[in-house]
Amino acid sequence: MEEIFGIQIGQSEQGFPLGTDSVLLSRFLTVPRSARIADLGAGCGTLGLLLCGLHPDCAVTGLEVDPQPWGFAQENILRNSLSSRMEVLHADVRQVRAFLPAGSFDCVISNPPYFPAGSGKVSQQHAIARTELCLNLAQLCDAASWLLPSGGRFALVHRPERLCDIIWHMRQCGIEPKRIRFVRHKANAPVCLVLIEGRRGGKAGLQYDPDFIEFNPDGTETEAYRAAYQRTGELL
Repeated sequence: MEEIFGIQIGQSEQGFPLGTDSVLLSRFLTVPRSARIADLGAGCGTLGLLLCGLHPDCAVTGLEVDPQPWGFAQENILRNSLSSRMEVLHADVRQVRAFLPAGSFDCVISNPPYFPAGSGKVSQQHAIARTELCLNLAQLCDAASWLLPSGGRFALVHRPERLCDIIWHMRQCGIEPKRIRFVRHKANAPVCLVLIEGRRGGKAGLQYDPDFIEFNPDGTETEAYRAAYQRTGELL
């Protein structure tokens, strides 16, 4: 059990612990007041829980195809008394047109599978969560485009080597990349994660936010890293 932003997050022993990728993504998304947010590939509900902790007036609908993390998501919602603001549907993102109306969310967010299907980097028990076995970038961007109205925002976190693919698929689905931020373990280290936000029907024009550095040269946490785990304030 982990706690952050006043939210308790539980998951199976086979699940992934709360990671910097989810924390940073929840802080990176531009969330308007009283926003309706869709979380595609919700897992145990981590992103939705974090967003509810950060934005007391938002409502989140998650989609998760794997029954085990979906079950933990139900427990997490009840544990945090969020049933009135959050739900996670046991559903396949690829079939989103069958059960959610077009343009019905202000924002879409996703911490999607990072690796191609069949990748040797991932164990069998983590195949759905970390490989594109059930959801690839093209399908993810298509679902986000369906759920967003003109001007709606889509944000995701991914590996930097997939950046060209992400931008291409977003544009193919009518989502224009508008903001990007690179994450590094240390200032002189390679980029380890990329955060990107786009707007459906937006005009061309990409803003680069300052790199997010996790650790100082001596290995201590940076001020930005510590601030990211606080409930209030901007993501430095």
